[in-house]
Amino acid sequence: MTRWLIQAIALTLLCISLLMCGPNAVAAAESLAAPPTLQEISLPRPELDPDTIPSEKVSQFVQACVQVVALVERREAELQAAETDADSLRIQQEIEAEALAIIQAAGLTRQEYIQLLGLANTDAEFGEQVAILIQEAAK
Repeated sequence: MTRWLIQAIALTLLCISLLMCGPNAVAAAESLAAPPTLQEISLPRPELDPDTIPSEKVSQFVQACVQVVALVERREAELQAAETDADSLRIQQEIEAEALAIIQAAGLTRQEYIQLLGLANTDAEFGEQVAILIQEAAK
């Protein structure tokens, strides 16, 4: 996988941890300074067959992924600069809400997004396909 995809996955995983953990995600938010490596990432093994995923769903995932990564990058400094736990929690909740809105606006559920992200991380061929699409979308 390309370095950009690895960074995108790491940032998206952070956002997912915010989505899944909600108010208890302080530790996840603090990990922004050192995004997880692919070896540290432990997504559940998706039960999807990449050959049966409609291209529309893949496109929706790519669109959402690019926007979620941009959101996390845009808000990263603000989150790290939070002076209190209350400020950090507020920012995390805002990021969580924005990320979920992006995912839903792209036509995906949170679960679909997580499953497709997991598949991109565990299936080399699908991951490469997604990486190419992300690079094209980011141009």
